[in-house]
Amino acid sequence: MECGFDYEAALVPEVSALARVHAAEYATLLGQDEERLRRRPAPEVWSPLEYACHVRDVLLAQRERVLLARRADAPALEPMGRDERVEHDGYNDQRPSDVARQLDDAALLFANVLDRLTPPDWNRTVIYNFPDRQERPLHWLALHTLHELRHHLLDIRRQLES
Repeated sequence: MECGFDYEAALVPEVSALARVHAAEYATLLGQDEERLRRRPAPEVWSPLEYACHVRDVLLAQRERVLLARRADAPALEPMGRDERVEHDGYNDQRPSDVARQLDDAALLFANVLDRLTPPDWNRTVIYNFPDRQERPLHWLALHTLHELRHHLLDIRRQLES
């Protein structure tokens, strides 16, 4: 992977703490010049602010998916509509300070449900649609969420440094 993320199972117990750490990193980046945060480097590439909104929504969606997996056996997950949300929720029109606060809250909410999982819960499964439709355990979902956090931090940093 471009970002170098390794879906190493040893990271699973750290995901909740790392989600909170990464949310703080996003907040720092969202404190930069609003014009730069809203600028798309190309029409088909999200702005740093749009990436941050996406990550906030990923954390919230993944939280709900974990909760669903705890009450249903192998539920099929609906796609979150990642591309549609950019326009439907007006990602680039949101205030960066609001998004930073919401990202922190979303990371806390996500971390809370992970911290409440028992060892057998980590093996509960969901039918996940990405990268291809297949049954995935919650420990994979947690790692995939961490990957999203790290990968989009890289995207944002790359844009803000150019």
